[in-house]
Amino acid sequence: MTLATIAADLAADLERLSFSPPVAHVYNPLVYARAPHEEYLRRYGAGPKEALFVGMNPGPWGMAQTGVPFGEIAAVTGWLGINGPVAHPAGEHPKKRVDGFACRRSEVSGRRLWGLIRERFGEPERFFARFFVVNYCPLLFLNDAGGNITPDKLKNGERQPLLAACDRALRQTVALLRPRLVIGVGGFAETQAREALAGSGVAVGRILHPSPANPAANRDWAGTVLAQLAALGIDFGEKGALP
Repeated sequence: MTLATIAADLAADLERLSFSPPVAHVYNPLVYARAPHEEYLRRYGAGPKEALFVGMNPGPWGMAQTGVPFGEIAAVTGWLGINGPVAHPAGEHPKKRVDGFACRRSEVSGRRLWGLIRERFGEPERFFARFFVVNYCPLLFLNDAGGNITPDKLKNGERQPLLAACDRALRQTVALLRPRLVIGVGGFAETQAREALAGSGVAVGRILHPSPANPAANRDWAGTVLAQLAALGIDFGEKGALP
């Protein structure tokens, strides 16, 4: 099993699910942005890893555009060196169009996360030699107005099959990469990782989510996260490693 087969199996599982209002649009970048997603997995996903960072689900201007977790355009193209064809999702919302690598919007969460990583490690190979980043759920959910619906806000009967598929994929990813620690980026990812990995012997921790919608993230997010990582026993690179 490879990361690419795990992603393909998860994409197929999720394509069989259906969602009712308030969910009006569902984007699956594992399908329409498969090429850059698989390039990310192939280039940076070779294990084993010291720790695995797990986000919640794609942002409309991040992974939804590039297929890369927290995939802010400038970080993905300029630092990770990934590009590729991106199609349009079925039932695209006019306010949340997918323009792929031509998208001119910037995702703050991705800019903060990859910006900190670049600052501390300089070159992506130095970071990915020890770590990897995935999203727990690869689907973006939008309401009629184009507003974001996070997975925890789905109806219970629709949420449970989704979580079961995502739990399975996370367990497979952990078995493949063999991290000693899984780090949830935010509370939802931490909770789901703890439930999915219960009894596995893999430790689970948490860092503050970088979303600007989180007030705490707008007050020295990087400093807070570095302190949290240190408390988890993670030596997170060196300040000023950026060339």
